[in-house]
Amino acid sequence: MRMIEAGVLEVAVLEDGPEDGWPVVLAHGFPYDAHAYDEVVALLTAHGARVVRPYQRGFGPTRFRSAATMRSGQQAALGADLLALLDALGLGTAILGGYDWGGLASCVATALWPERVAGLVSMASYDVIDVERQRHAFDPAMEHAVWYQHLFQTERGRESLAEHREELCRMLWRQWSPGWEFDDATFTRTAASFGNPDFVDVVVHAYRHAFGLAAGEPGLEDLERRLAGRPPITVPAVTLDGARDPLKPGGTAQLADLFTARHEHRVIDAGHNLPQEAPEAFADAVLTVRSWR
Repeated sequence: MRMIEAGVLEVAVLEDGPEDGWPVVLAHGFPYDAHAYDEVVALLTAHGARVVRPYQRGFGPTRFRSAATMRSGQQAALGADLLALLDALGLGTAILGGYDWGGLASCVATALWPERVAGLVSMASYDVIDVERQRHAFDPAMEHAVWYQHLFQTERGRESLAEHREELCRMLWRQWSPGWEFDDATFTRTAASFGNPDFVDVVVHAYRHAFGLAAGEPGLEDLERRLAGRPPITVPAVTLDGARDPLKPGGTAQLADLFTARHEHRVIDAGHNLPQEAPEAFADAVLTVRSWR
């Protein structure tokens, strides 16, 4: 691991593979961390990849460089973090891959700065939040699946996350990956990342902003306006769904028209934490995008 000053963050980054390898940045979700890709890494470095795994803002050793910076978790901030990391690493372009928050960050960065992205692997297809749509109700089954997001709209929810973060996050792991038998050591290794001093603030803001119930960072308003226009993904992309992912019932294949370059959609026998449940499938998606160049 090394710490890299990138934009408003000092980012904790795990790097594997040759320094002159073809670069791929793998972004994790909530409530996970960079270890979600542990088994994916060896499958990619065997093919010459330089694999970069940052800890998202609010997770693990990553820290804000200034106490004055808003502890935002909004999508524009997550995407801008990836762009800043590419700049800090001196990477003109890289393949981006992610799921959950990491898929969101990767899709946002690709939609806004396609010239910096060599290819995209995204779980849940076009995983950019439609904040205006989020202001209105979904069907009851979907509302039930995202109960935690409703909880975080309240101060009671903030308190719950702050005081019971490990219990709450372990519950989400179990609910979202019903066929994945993870052990205590696997969860405990990642749960250490939830001790970040900004974890609660960033997570709560992420879901309040996504519901249209919290203001974003003023300097990111222009990016949020651009994202509200649903800009297409214009780089080669492989998109993934977990067949047993309760957060995406029915999958996301219907979003294919938002991809204007070469695109393939795959359904994998897994739940929500696809890189850890099916690392071979995730790695193969990255290698496929690489082969299209």
